[in-house]
Amino acid sequence: MYFIPIYIAILAGTIVIDYFAGIYIEKSFGNKRKLFLIVSLFANILVLGIFKYYNFFLENIEVLMLSFGINNNLPYLSILLPVGLSFHTFQAMSYTIEVYRGNQKAEKHFGIYSLYVMFFPQLVAGPIERPQNILHQFHEKMNFKKENIEKGAKIMLWGFFMKVVVADRLAQYVNAAYGNVEFHSGTTLLIATLFFTFQIYCDFAGYSYIAIGSAKILGYDLMNNFKRPYFAKSISEFWSRWHISLSTWFRDYLYFPLGGNRVYRYRWYFNLFIVFLISGIWHGANWTFVIWGALNGLYLVFSIVSQKYRDKINSFLGLSKNKIIFEFIQIITTLILTSFAWIFFRANSLSEAFIIITKIFTNLTSDIFIRWEVFFGVFIGLTILLFKEFREEYFIRKFRVLNNSIVRLFIYSFLIVSIILLGVFDSGQFIYFQF
Repeated sequence: MYFIPIYIAILAGTIVIDYFAGIYIEKSFGNKRKLFLIVSLFANILVLGIFKYYNFFLENIEVLMLSFGINNNLPYLSILLPVGLSFHTFQAMSYTIEVYRGNQKAEKHFGIYSLYVMFFPQLVAGPIERPQNILHQFHEKMNFKKENIEKGAKIMLWGFFMKVVVADRLAQYVNAAYGNVEFHSGTTLLIATLFFTFQIYCDFAGYSYIAIGSAKILGYDLMNNFKRPYFAKSISEFWSRWHISLSTWFRDYLYFPLGGNRVYRYRWYFNLFIVFLISGIWHGANWTFVIWGALNGLYLVFSIVSQKYRDKINSFLGLSKNKIIFEFIQIITTLILTSFAWIFFRANSLSEAFIIITKIFTNLTSDIFIRWEVFFGVFIGLTILLFKEFREEYFIRKFRVLNNSIVRLFIYSFLIVSIILLGVFDSGQFIYFQF
């Protein structure tokens, strides 16, 4: 509404359709239930398709038609993509699907259902909540609780640290390199790619923590959206830790309905691949996102196909006998594969993505251009981030000194000072607002 006030009609229209669809699905039988579900899903997908994908598909259809000598006279739309459209669309779709499956009672209170779709902490970038988790909370009386403010503020503080100290500081280097790929060496682009790997994590997870924390202050519990994804030992594990609300959405509403792994082997491979391909399209109307999704799908399929051969190699080399070394190799391998895929996610076009990849493999030099204030901020931010996540992953019961109230007060004060002194406050919106 800040940009285009009439855009509130998009939300209002889908809210009305889904609200009544839920009620009629619950009290109908047979094919009528399916009809009301289809109407609801069609309305949401239509809005998403028009605002997010119409021009993209039209552009590609035009290229295809011109290859056959046919002119395209369909008009392009000059429209602004509503912030967070994909997120609240998927959240609305999960409601009608869950009502159809009988896992959720239809919400009769129009205001509460509207709040479910428009709950401000997670409206624009998730987590994508299921109705079973959040709807009943809106019916409960939320009393003022000091501990909620304390817990929520701590969570938000860490989210702001991840965003303005780590992500936005990394963005200064990443944006400079990826914005002018032809002028940078492979070394610079390699460092920028590694930086972006942590930038997108701290940017998106930082927003999720801010959303979870602000909801907690009000008394509401949102689902955890990230679980230290860069400590994953496989691509499959990575996706069980990254953007959990979206990963589980695709698992429950696309992967399982396609048959999951309860089908013959090649169909299973297809199910995995198509889910990640659609996930890539969900992220944006650009071939870079399509390739990013397809690449992650291929990673998963290849990991399944090659499992027995990798087990034989590991057994022959004796790697699995040393658990620490073996897990370290798995983590680094997963990180490298994930970082490589992020090149397509961040690149402005496919051609630039291939230029970056080519330079990384053929043009590594000793030249590293990074301003000292950027390096200092990045070093401090990543050191604190990795220490915290390493402790949570492996030593959650140790470092008991960190539970001391004086020590924790010092830590929170240090985070606040770091945000003030090292934070970057001119880098614009969160990355995932565009999705």
